[in-house]
Amino acid sequence: MAVVSRKSSLFYSLPAKNASVPSLSIALILLLVAEALEAESVDDGRNQLFAGILRDEAVERINQLAKISDADGHLERTFLSPASVKAAELIIEWMQDAGLRTWVDQMGNVHGRSEALNTTAETLLIGSHLDTVVDAGKFDGSLGIICAISALKVLKTNGKLHKLSRPVEVIAFSDEEGVRFQSTFLGSAAIAGQLPASALRTSDKNGATIQDVLKENSFEGSDASLLRVKYDPESVWGYIEVHIEQGPVLESLGSPLGIVKGIAGQTRLKVKVSGSQGHAGTVPMLMRQDSMAAAAELIVNLESLCKYPDRTLTYKEQCGSYKKESFSGLVCTVGEISSWPGASNVNFTVDIRAMDDDDRGAIVSEFSHQVYQICNNRMVNCTIEHKHTSEAVHCDSELSQQLKQAAHSTVKKMSRKIQGEVPVLMSGAGHDAMAMSHLTKVGMLFVRCRGGISHSPDEYASDNDVWAAGLALLHFLDQHVSGDYMSS
Repeated sequence: MAVVSRKSSLFYSLPAKNASVPSLSIALILLLVAEALEAESVDDGRNQLFAGILRDEAVERINQLAKISDADGHLERTFLSPASVKAAELIIEWMQDAGLRTWVDQMGNVHGRSEALNTTAETLLIGSHLDTVVDAGKFDGSLGIICAISALKVLKTNGKLHKLSRPVEVIAFSDEEGVRFQSTFLGSAAIAGQLPASALRTSDKNGATIQDVLKENSFEGSDASLLRVKYDPESVWGYIEVHIEQGPVLESLGSPLGIVKGIAGQTRLKVKVSGSQGHAGTVPMLMRQDSMAAAAELIVNLESLCKYPDRTLTYKEQCGSYKKESFSGLVCTVGEISSWPGASNVNFTVDIRAMDDDDRGAIVSEFSHQVYQICNNRMVNCTIEHKHTSEAVHCDSELSQQLKQAAHSTVKKMSRKIQGEVPVLMSGAGHDAMAMSHLTKVGMLFVRCRGGISHSPDEYASDNDVWAAGLALLHFLDQHVSGDYMSS
């Protein structure tokens, strides 16, 4: 209510000629009563929308996790590092506070579960990751874990947690970012049965393998223990993930929440360019085997290829190979570049993402062709190492529609205004839902973040948007797991 403007109108406008002082006093009294009633209504609404748990406590917990880091001066938690272990212990406390039975599996994933009245019902999984990138923001991963725990805590508070129609399990995945071992989705891939036993022998830059790190943290680290992490698809109903958008679309649309219809496929490459060292003043330009110049040309060519694929690739629509418009979501990035020793050897990483797997494959193939052609022309040696490939994922339409209804009801309840449609968008970033899609149907809820900034200390989601995310998840649970608790 615009209290100031009403009071200004009441106190500073001249009364009509026949108006009396008593009538003015009555009007003032009525106005004050109306304001008091509205304030009471707002307070009741806040209580009904569980701001204390879904906003205030959730935000405080996000801030607490952000203080747990392996580095001084910035946020960094990698697979089973001391900070990750400490964060896992805190998450276990919060899960138990929400009434969940907790355990840690053989890949370091943290689980919190509530059983159902129907002991044979399939389980709803809700999760995100507890690890971070280097110099991270505090919402990536943590938001999804804490929103899930908070929503279940509300059900516990209202006596509904042990009356669920199906089990609900929150999972804090041990590794999604892949910083330490350059292999994403270690935690969720193990649960989905997509992590081969050979991955245990993958080593970090210090030579320690995943198996070594597991054993150092009192896990078995064996092929057999990895198999025990895998879930039976028949036991799982679906998977939901709440995550910051990591892009600017929701903010541009003025919407706190959005529904993800799919996740782009991804290819990661490592290109190694090897040349020959020579004196800067004595080797003629035409005789140089300059790996730095070759790498520079390759990087610029990649940028041009991904900005203007139609200038390079031949479209054969009549053959049904791929469509020109499908390249609209194509993005390519060189994330790291290093030169050692000197300029004779240059390594750089390439990240290629697209909504269509065939089109992504066409880009990878064309870039590989350009690499070998340019390196041959420049008389340097080049190799391309495929580090990671994941196919595009399409979210389940029914699950997405249910999340959309929950998000719409949430925004309506919080704003008390008529709202438009909840935005539906694609995700260019990879998420644990990609790995989990091999196990069960998946759905994702995006949360607005300021400026679309992520993987940065400037990453930010407002307290009320955190609240909206938790409330939408609660509404989904009420409608599809615990019965109709909140009216739509």
